Amino acid sequence: MDLTYPPEAEAFRKEVRGWLEDNLPDGWFDPGFTLHGAEREAFNTSWVHKLREGGWICASWPRAYGGKGLSLIEQVVLNEEFARANAPMRADFFGDTLVGPTILQWGTEEQKRAFIPRILDGSIAWCQGFSEPDAGSDLASLKTRAELDGDEWVVHGQKVWTTQAQFADFIFLLARTDPDAPKHQGISYLLVPMKQDGIEVRPIRQIDGSAEFNEVFFSGARCPRENVVGGVNNGWKVAMTTLGFERGASSTTGHRRFVKELDHVIEEARRVGRAGDPVVRQGLARAWSKVKIMQINGYRSLTDALHGTHHAAALGAMHKMFWSEYHRQVMELAVDVLGLEAQVLTGARDEGFVQRPRRGASDYPVSDLQSAFFFSRSETIWGGTAEIQRNIVGERVLGLPKEPRPATAGAS
Repeated sequence: MDLTYPPEAEAFRKEVRGWLEDNLPDGWFDPGFTLHGAEREAFNTSWVHKLREGGWICASWPRAYGGKGLSLIEQVVLNEEFARANAPMRADFFGDTLVGPTILQWGTEEQKRAFIPRILDGSIAWCQGFSEPDAGSDLASLKTRAELDGDEWVVHGQKVWTTQAQFADFIFLLARTDPDAPKHQGISYLLVPMKQDGIEVRPIRQIDGSAEFNEVFFSGARCPRENVVGGVNNGWKVAMTTLGFERGASSTTGHRRFVKELDHVIEEARRVGRAGDPVVRQGLARAWSKVKIMQINGYRSLTDALHGTHHAAALGAMHKMFWSEYHRQVMELAVDVLGLEAQVLTGARDEGFVQRPRRGASDYPVSDLQSAFFFSRSETIWGGTAEIQRNIVGERVLGLPKEPRPATAGAS
């Protein structure tokens, strides 16, 4: 593992740090600084314009398409400095991080001209249409189909767990375009407009009343023939590229959200008088050690990416399995620490365990820790279930035999 940064990366760090110091509001770095209400809204609006003017939105993209052409180590430094300053980067995850880079790698020049500028300026919102009721971990078993009708694809089927589908303008969708081909080879990657007849979005209400996830039903939805990315029936390879973009630049900063959250849990343990409980103290110490392991694993993943030792899939599987299971454990610890407070809230407080309304949850506003507890239950499922990650580790790292396949019908 290499923990040093080359001189050019450190020079770039000074550039980013200087820009942040010049452009963040006065007092931003002072202890206890915060923005409220209209101030926060005004900052959110103006900050996006400043990011765009500075060229920091999608800065890893090639200069020809509006980016800065940053190297991987420069992307890491950029993320580190924004995290150090606690400065927001535009949070259009699906456009900036997933479909945009996919179009840049696989798309035609016409597709790049049509979509890349609108992703950069935030004028279109995206959602991801991969998972289905019977095709989650075994994504290649998907049944949503698309058939050509003249110059358009006609889509029928269902997607599930589709985040932010109710707000999206487009969905990047996997659909079966050749039902007679082997299941990995008959899939295409389509860019489908969401605002049309033939698409129904049904929210999946969570226990806190929020509905970030949705079911999406397609009954004759259409998209232009040319909206296939990477070629017809090549969607599996394109989709694997999309999933790969989730890792890399955030390798040394991904653990930071867990540091902040664990600090919150420790504060709550002190507030309710349980910080001296030996069982609680042991749980908090164990959690702290696991967050440090995540930090170390991040540097290991970055070293692998920079030196091309081709362990990315195995390291990614181990890291996903580790952090998702950690998060479930530490959120269970938080609930234990808070006791009845974690079950029912009777009113917001000025500090500590603060209620905050969530979209669609006016009947039951939840705290940050409650929200994190609910969401942690899903994290061992999405992005590759813990069971699938164990198979990858077992087969690719430990060299164990592959999992036996079910016997085919009629086999003796």
